[in-house]
Amino acid sequence: MTKEKSRKIIAELVIAPFGVGTSLSKYVKESVKVIDSFPRIRVQHTPMSSIIEADSVDDILQVTKEAHEKMFEAGAERVSTLLRIDDRRDKKRSMEDKVKAIQ
Repeated sequence: MTKEKSRKIIAELVIAPFGVGTSLSKYVKESVKVIDSFPRIRVQHTPMSSIIEADSVDDILQVTKEAHEKMFEAGAERVSTLLRIDDRRDKKRSMEDKVKAIQ
């Protein structure tokens, strides 16, 4: 296994529609379905975002794009997407490792 293949990239993803009222769950549910069905990632949903773990930046970007587009398919006319990527290449780690490090 190469260093490139053994690393895990962790990202925080927030996707929100604008101009659809105060309840966003109808739209967020559709994006969450896309994220949950994506084959090459692990995900932890939180009340404010989804934390994604993948083997490549390409996988992170692809699931982000598909979840973003799903908001428009659900009827939103404006969508804001925030993506924060943590790409550490000196050692393998996971979402759980990051949490354990601060406990």
